[in-house]
Amino acid sequence: MSLVYFALWVTFNGRITLEILIAGAVISLLLDQFVKRIMGIRLTGAAFWKCIKLFPDAVFYVIVLLIEIVKANIAITRIVLAPNIRVEPCLVKFASPLKTNAARVALANSITLTPGTVTVSLEGNEFLVHALTREIASGLEGSIFERLLMRMERIANA
Repeated sequence: MSLVYFALWVTFNGRITLEILIAGAVISLLLDQFVKRIMGIRLTGAAFWKCIKLFPDAVFYVIVLLIEIVKANIAITRIVLAPNIRVEPCLVKFASPLKTNAARVALANSITLTPGTVTVSLEGNEFLVHALTREIASGLEGSIFERLLMRMERIANA
């Protein structure tokens, strides 16, 4: 894992100097030890390959999330700038077919990051979401986020 941390360090720095390489090596080793000893997280070979298999889907998920955030921003801007603001806030409760807690939390966070919606609670597979309009609320259940996360769960369990 130290090599992954080091590669990220070098990539995010954007330039390569002796000082950056030395600092990156030291920080990567310390971070690896911290993660292993303090947090108790060990990345086994099987888990590492699962992460590699999920990486393209995770990148695609982030791209879709960013696109949805932009689309939601445009929709909210239209609502705010409209001559007659017609906002009908509502609470929507729905169940998600996602099986893992990580996927449910990712869905809840994605909903909250998208303007016009806030995840109020997540209990088991039940989501309670506050939406700014009924139109926004209607797109929550069976969203693109949910479909992508279900696909990632299938890949992770394969």
